[in-house]
Amino acid sequence: MNNEKKNNGKKHLFDAPQNVQRVLYALFASLVASVAVEPFIHKHPYFPWEKWPGFYATFGFVACVLLVLAAKYLLRPLVKREEGYYD
Repeated sequence: MNNEKKNNGKKHLFDAPQNVQRVLYALFASLVASVAVEPFIHKHPYFPWEKWPGFYATFGFVACVLLVLAAKYLLRPLVKREEGYYD
């Protein structure tokens, strides 16, 4: 079944590639802005690595990637069912 037939011919926000590109640009701009503003914000680090520039941005990105990989390779096999399981 065609995707347009499922949606009754409606166009949605992320059907247009330029909208997806705009969202990605906004996310990357917010990342750059947060790293650029970081030297001007006084932090109270407990561990020495919290003083590194860009630590929190890098930590957040790595944590997000690890969560996605864990969900894909560790959790998915646990909850995945055979194709005709619910029939």
